[in-house]
This record gives sequence, structure tokens and C-alpha cells, in this order.
Amino acid sequence: MRVQVAIIGAGPAGLLLGRLLENHGIETVILERRSRDYVLGRVRAGVLEQGTVELLDEAGVGGRMRAEGLIHDGIEFCFDGDRHRFDFHDLIGRSVMVYGQTEVTHDLMDARDASGAKTIYEAQDVSLHDFDGERPKVRYTKDGVTHEIACDFIAGCDGYHGVSRQSVPENSIRIFERVYPFGWLGVLVDRPPVAHELIYAHHSRGFALCSMRSPTRSRYYVQCAAGETIAEWSDDRFWDELRSRLDPETAGKLITGPSLEKSIAPLRSFVAEPLRFGRLFLAGDAAHIVPPTGAKGLNLAVSDVRYLAQSLVEFYGERSQAGIAAYSARALARVWKAERFSWWMTSLLHTFPNTDDFGRRIQRTEFEYLAASRAAGQSLAENYTGLPV
Repeated sequence: MRVQVAIIGAGPAGLLLGRLLENHGIETVILERRSRDYVLGRVRAGVLEQGTVELLDEAGVGGRMRAEGLIHDGIEFCFDGDRHRFDFHDLIGRSVMVYGQTEVTHDLMDARDASGAKTIYEAQDVSLHDFDGERPKVRYTKDGVTHEIACDFIAGCDGYHGVSRQSVPENSIRIFERVYPFGWLGVLVDRPPVAHELIYAHHSRGFALCSMRSPTRSRYYVQCAAGETIAEWSDDRFWDELRSRLDPETAGKLITGPSLEKSIAPLRSFVAEPLRFGRLFLAGDAAHIVPPTGAKGLNLAVSDVRYLAQSLVEFYGERSQAGIAAYSARALARVWKAERFSWWMTSLLHTFPNTDDFGRRIQRTEFEYLAASRAAGQSLAENYTGLPV
């Protein structure tokens, strides 16, 4: 098989890149090591920046999102029981959309199926070859048979544990990483959300987040210690802990129920540099990870894909390599700003094991400054709704 661009990974980054390139007549194939059902079964966050919403519309896959997504004009911070709402629309005239990553993936899959573009699921033993030259190749095994794809470019959109970044020689890549001493225990429940907008709560017992997937389905999180397991957390223990970290009014409105899904996500900040290696590009979680506190993971993947698609469209349309030469620097400039914001949100809202009284006062003062300063609120709103691409 020969295609112009081989895309590794059928998550939202790979699927969106395929869609954007397809809309410009560029032929792609997507290889995914998991099954379609497995990919759709992954529960992920779903706060979309305004720019992400606009790009999904531009790609022609925004119809269901517009019909079912929830537009949020702000968020709330709760700090030791004191609450403050940040009105994004008032502060900077922007908003975010709550629409699950699983739903974004579903919409992109459906669009790809309808167009007839090729996606190969359960592709095993994927390996990348010769991407330092002009004739890269991808090999994989399917149903016991080995296949080879010749291509012009390879896009590595296969996540943190994928083969794409691992294929880069160690002396060609630099890794920046910070691992946090806690995780997020998340519960999905078929109950109405406790509030119409997200509530981020800081408490001496740890962080908590009240979120939602729809008007009838809620997603809640509590900070837990590194190393804790799901088996240690019954539903009753989770609900008791969540209530203890919220202000009394919110805790009193909480409607509980049996968990549909329960998981623990470790928190880390991670960046690989550069993002281009000859004719191999990294995008999304293959290139960077952010703590979920700032709602940036999916949105960063989308901005990577926007830059990469623009670069490849320019290459094929104008025979110019300027875009692909600049891709890494352009993408990383935005990545590091999102890393900074996610680190800042995490530092402000979580309880750290070694934080002393001084550190706790600094956290409290930061909250009070945010609540009192319009300029500080505008900075929060600008970053949360998405910096310019």
C-alpha cells in the first residue's frame, strides 16, 4: 500500500488530522493497535476550548457537538468553603464547550467511515522505518500477515505509550517531566450535575472537581495519594470524601448513585522536544502530557493537529517545506504555555504532602487575588478558554 500520510493512532488527534487532510484531498491511512470498541470505550475529559470547537466545525464534524454540547461561560473556584465564579463571557467574551472526548472520537470515526477513508484497527507490531529519509515506511501485522505502507510522511498520534516517540533515537530527543505525588480518582454517575458549571475545590483534605458529561450524567474527582487503588475506594467512601471537600451548600445538593465507571489517573507534566524527526511528526499525547487540572490535554492535541495539517496542506499545495520546518517550534510554543497554566492550576488547587504553613498561605492569597483582581481573572479566562493558535 502507498499513501501520502500514514497516521499512527485512531484517537481524536489522529482522526482529526485524517479528516483535515482528507478535506484537502490528501490521502491517509490510520493504524490503530486497539479495536474500535476499545477506543470508544475510553472515558476521557471533555472541556473544549473555543478554538477547538471552531476547528471541529471547520472540519465538518461539529453538528452533534453543537446540538448536545453544553456551553459554559465560566467556572467556579471553591477555596476552603469560599466560592468565587469567574465569568469568562464578561471577562474576555469567550466560552468553553463541555462535550466528552469519547463523543468527539465517535463523531470523527463516523465521518471517516462515511467518506470511505481507510482505518486499520487491531494493527499489531507496528514499526516505523526510514523516516530520516524521503521514503519512510510503516510495517504492521494484521491477522498474522505482515504488511508494509510506503508514505511521504508519518504522523505519530498514538499517545504517551505509543511506538512513534519510542522509535526516535534517544540522542535525538529531549524529555522534560514532572511527576506529581498524587492522582485523581474519578467517578462517572448517571445523576444530574450538582451545578451548571464546573467547580474546582481546594480543601485541606485535597482537591475535588465537580464536572459533567450531560444534563443527566456527572463526572466527579477527588485527589488521592499516589499508589492508591480502586479497590480501596467504595462508592460510599468516594461520596463521603467528595462532600467533605465541598462547601456545605454544594455538598447538600449533591445527588449520588452507583458509579458507572471508576478510575485513578496519575498526574504528570511531560514534554518531548523536538516534535519533528525528518518525516516523522509527533502530536498529542505522544508529544506531551499535562495534568488535567487546566483542561488542556485534548485541546493541545487539537492545536498540534491544526499546525501539522496546515503544514502538510502547504507542502502538497505549494510544494513548500516552510510549514513542516516550522511545525515543531510553532506547536511547542503553545504547548509550553499550556504546561505552565496546567502546572499553575495544579499548584494552586491541590494539597501537596510537604507544603508548610507558608505555602498554604500563598495558595490562599493567590485565590483571594484572583477573586479580587479583574486583570488576574482575565488571565485565568484567557488561558482556560484557549490562547490564540
